[in-house]
Amino acid sequence: MNEAIVIALPSLIHRIGREKVTQAQTLADDFGCSLKRVRRSRNWLLAGGAVDVQSFIQALKQCQPVMAPYLITKLEAGLLPHADKLEPLEVKLVRMIRETPGITLGELMEQTQCTIIEARQARFEADS
Repeated sequence: MNEAIVIALPSLIHRIGREKVTQAQTLADDFGCSLKRVRRSRNWLLAGGAVDVQSFIQALKQCQPVMAPYLITKLEAGLLPHADKLEPLEVKLVRMIRETPGITLGELMEQTQCTIIEARQARFEADS
């Protein structure tokens, strides 16, 4: 569920300033994410688990919403393709069964790396 993702942040210092980047780095470290420069370029990236990145975005919104609206919007846009990594496995399995009712337990197990017990439980919950 908490798979690692990477979000590119081009020209971050030029857009929000060095002080704000330093504050964001310390806040990111608190949530298990790393905000760092890409080698010696002016581009930056945020790496961390999907849930950790989501928590970091929430903290940015709460602590300092005017600190970096560019950073917040960029991170939210980067997190959108990884929305499936934010939901628990049980919810994901039930959703997949409801979207494609003809899916077999073997296909569920292959796509989500779940156990047969979890797949059967999800099938039971989707049917009820």
